Amino acid sequence: MRRLKVPHEIAALVRTMHPELKRKLRAALGSVLSGSASGKALKDELAGLRSLRVGRYRVIYREAGKDLEIVAIGPRARIYEETYRAVRKGAKG
Repeated sequence: MRRLKVPHEIAALVRTMHPELKRKLRAALGSVLSGSASGKALKDELAGLRSLRVGRYRVIYREAGKDLEIVAIGPRARIYEETYRAVRKGAKG
């Protein structure tokens, strides 16, 4: 059975979202957890991560063995830049 790892900051963000968006996120993540290949593989600096489309939002995640680790959730307009900055910061520190 796959497990979902959600950092506290992302869980807090999800709690503030509209109920309909939360429902869509839950359904999309359930699909990924069940083993269906969802999302697209990211390239270049974000290689190793995947992006799942949920309306105007993107869920950036990585597969860690049997688990899925959520890296970021946000609007498509800025999520990739924010994820890149976070990944780069994590690599330095």
